[in-house]
Amino acid sequence: MANRKSAAAAGARTKLRCAVYTRKSSEEGLEQEFNSLNAQREACEAYVASQRHEGWMLSPVLYDDGGFSGGSMERPALQRLLADIAAGQIDVVVVYKVDRLTRALSDFARIVELFDRHRVSFVSVTQAFNTTTSMGRLTLNVLLSFAQFEREVTGERIRDKIAASKKKGMWMGGQPPLGYDVRDRKLVVNEAEASTVRSIFGRYVELGSVRELKAELDAAGVISKLRTAADGSAYGGRPLSRGALYLMLSNRIYRGEIVHKADVYPGEHTAIVDGALFAEAQMILADNRVERTTGTAAAEPSLLAGIVYDAAGERLTPSHAVKKGVRYRYYVSHHLVSGTKTDARGLRLPAPALEQLVRDRIGRMLADPATMMNAGSSTSRDAEDQRRLAQFGQETAARWPALATSDVRTALLAFVPRIDVHPDRVDLSVDRARLQDWLIDPEGSAANPPASGRVDEDLTIVSVPARLKQRGNELRFVIDGATDEAPADASLIRLVTRAQIVRRRLIDDRASIEDVAREENLTASYVTRLVRVSFLAPDIVAALLGGRYPELTASKLMAETRFPLDWQTQREALRAV
Repeated sequence: MANRKSAAAAGARTKLRCAVYTRKSSEEGLEQEFNSLNAQREACEAYVASQRHEGWMLSPVLYDDGGFSGGSMERPALQRLLADIAAGQIDVVVVYKVDRLTRALSDFARIVELFDRHRVSFVSVTQAFNTTTSMGRLTLNVLLSFAQFEREVTGERIRDKIAASKKKGMWMGGQPPLGYDVRDRKLVVNEAEASTVRSIFGRYVELGSVRELKAELDAAGVISKLRTAADGSAYGGRPLSRGALYLMLSNRIYRGEIVHKADVYPGEHTAIVDGALFAEAQMILADNRVERTTGTAAAEPSLLAGIVYDAAGERLTPSHAVKKGVRYRYYVSHHLVSGTKTDARGLRLPAPALEQLVRDRIGRMLADPATMMNAGSSTSRDAEDQRRLAQFGQETAARWPALATSDVRTALLAFVPRIDVHPDRVDLSVDRARLQDWLIDPEGSAANPPASGRVDEDLTIVSVPARLKQRGNELRFVIDGATDEAPADASLIRLVTRAQIVRRRLIDDRASIEDVAREENLTASYVTRLVRVSFLAPDIVAALLGGRYPELTASKLMAETRFPLDWQTQREALRAV
């Protein structure tokens, strides 16, 4: 009898709580009744059931990431899984294949360290890998090395394809510039618009000033090219801004050429502007251009210096003021700084607001697979290449919020040649070919940024509907659809910051919840709730820090012990606040 009790007690001690993790890179097919996530889970659950004699027990919690790339750790279900592991609720993690957990070797190493720290085993049911053995670790590292190698080879293949196509003078898609239409994926001259383009080049050579040229074109009623969006809506047909004129005058496609990075090739299309006229226009542009450094090495770099303009096409210059020891940064219309015009009208924009608006919009663009695949069509017609680029975009978007200002500026200089601030919107000119180059090879693309104000045929405009609102002596942005923000709650800021510090200690410093509680003189329960706060969705954290939830206090947030870990559920819960 005693032996049976002892055996039962030993069996109770060896019960292993098993969590099944599933992932699918795209959302395609997830609406089906039985999809890829279901198939993965079914196989994993069957494996857990086969190990019941070893004490394996299936956790009822679902850890499913549908539509998330394996190249990023920013996945809601994965973050919930890691939080539960840190809380000591999981003993074994079961996946269908290793790459469902991660495709990045560096991320895998971090995950394995976390597993080791909390004595968690890892099993891949179709590959017979088990991290409890040294051979299993070696095999997994080799496998993930090949996955990373495959990603790098794919990037090289896309770069080579882009370079080869441009070298042949092929126009790869995108929006045709004024003067051209698209027929059978090739540029053909629109004679009516081409006449306008030739006139613009001719008048610029005669006037020698884009400002005077714009005034003349506005008086004549010259407008930009009318275009049709994918949803059938029309856009364009507006007066040409100074920025658009600078881009037009420097666009070598009018010379019958195709640009790829620093190389220029004869294009398959017909030139609109003859060589002599184009060369003369470039000489005048060069004489008028002021050389500027990138400013990425500054102690406090102005993120948009040199690439942001007002609606009249005048460059906005970084400026600052110091009040009571606090430094306030602005972007100011150049003539207000230099005093070159008697007209005192101009913009004085708070730099942090404008920079955050641009940074957020680029982050959303990178994270949106449809947008990235559409952008990819300009230099790659291969569906697999477009899918890869969309994946690269999602991986980059996950890291984007944490990048230093200098790194973000380097990225913007690589593929955003111009930003125009209008009364009702902010237009970001994105060079799609350069964007693809940067996604595939960030260091190589950053080392060869496009000249300021220049862009090739892959330009597209990304707009942010935002109105300028007067506030004292300065203007601020009000994004359409958003409400004015209350001052941020200092206690909430401290709580969110502390939660992130605790999370990093658990992951990076290999500390346990008990260790952190003891060192910080806190209870283990409080630290556990801090960990849950650290897994709030990034947009919710931004909203909290921006004061968009004035009714939610730090004490209320910490008191909500059952606050959901799923990001979408979090958003729905906070709508009621």
